[in-house]
Amino acid sequence: MKMSGEEVIAAARETVWKALNDPDILKQCIPGCESITRHSDTQLEARVIAKVGPVKAGFTGIVNLTDLNPPSSYRISGEGKGGLAGFASGGADVRLEDTDGGTKLSYDVDAQVGGKLAMLGSRLIDSTARSMATQFFEKFADIVGTMKPEAAKTPAKKVAKKAAKKKV
Repeated sequence: MKMSGEEVIAAARETVWKALNDPDILKQCIPGCESITRHSDTQLEARVIAKVGPVKAGFTGIVNLTDLNPPSSYRISGEGKGGLAGFASGGADVRLEDTDGGTKLSYDVDAQVGGKLAMLGSRLIDSTARSMATQFFEKFADIVGTMKPEAAKTPAKKVAKKAAKKKV
C-alpha cells in the first residue's frame, strides 16, 4: 500500500515538530492507540487496536525514527504484530515546511500487511488506512493548533516530573 498527502497545521513548524515527537500527543491522535512508550529519542513502542473490515486486532510494534533533520523532516518506520490477524510493516517520510497559515506537513507512506489482514483485499485496507490518517490529522490539527509554542517544548510528563521533584 502506498499513500501520500499534505496537511496544513495552524502552528509554527517547531511546535508541529515537537508535537510529532511527543508520545502523549500522538497517543491522543492515533485511532485505537492504547499506549506509547518512548525507549529513546529515536525509538517508540506502541499498542494499537485496529479494526479492518471484520478483523479487529491489537497490534504491538516498535517504531524507529531515522534520517532526523529537526524541525524539517524524518523517516518513521516500524512493524506491528497482531497475533492471528497478521502483521503490518512499513514506513513514512515526513516533511515540514513553513507556509501561510502555519506549517505544511507532507507524508509518503509505504506499508505492507500479512496474515488474515492481507486476505481482506487492498481496497478495504487502503480505505481503512486513509480513514485512520484523516482521523489522526483532524485530531492532531485540533490539539496542535490550540497549543502555545511553549507547551510543545515541555511535554506533559516532564512538567509532572518537575512538579513531583519540587514537592520532595
